[in-house]
Amino acid sequence: MMRRYRTLFLDLDDTLYPSGNGVWDAIGDRINQYMLERHGIPSEKIPELRDSYFRNYGTTLHGLMVHHGADPGDYLNFVHDIPLDEYLQPNPELKAMLSRLPQQLVIFTNASRDHVHRVLQCLDIAGHINAIVDIETMELHHKPQPRAYQIALEIAGEDNARACVLIDDRIENLLPGASLGMTTVHVKDMIIDGPADFHIPSITDLLSAIPQLVED
Repeated sequence: MMRRYRTLFLDLDDTLYPSGNGVWDAIGDRINQYMLERHGIPSEKIPELRDSYFRNYGTTLHGLMVHHGADPGDYLNFVHDIPLDEYLQPNPELKAMLSRLPQQLVIFTNASRDHVHRVLQCLDIAGHINAIVDIETMELHHKPQPRAYQIALEIAGEDNARACVLIDDRIENLLPGASLGMTTVHVKDMIIDGPADFHIPSITDLLSAIPQLVED
């Protein structure tokens, strides 16, 4: 029997636009600057610390909060303060695809709400998004922490994870959703083997992978 989907959870950065376009590099530079300016961490130690915090805590922010008492609001405002319009432009193909989807479309991201709004405006797709589950909405829980996915389901008003599709550029972020029964889609320009239901090189290939999204 064909599964009927009601909600799509869409990651933001490196998912709704191609990775490597400069956005993440710019955010990364701001993270380095934050660690240096706000917490006096020597520049030569920053790459190793960022890698360690990301591996052990899932986000650099979490590691900075634990070990340096970082203020999350200050961090999020600082690291997302980049000129997005230099990297992102309206995407008519993505907008047209989203307009065909009858499901509830929910942004599910570890970024801040302000950053989400700015990205959506740059891509010209804000009008197609029904809800946003950002790091602050998640009460500073974050993907891939299991609680983040429970909050996302609650915000979306979903009581059945099997009626949901989870779309992300990181396999690690798909695993908790898969364990709940969500259909998972890995978006990566270089297709790699991994435990996802579908692998697509671009978000605009979504309907080619799951045509029943518009055929139900």
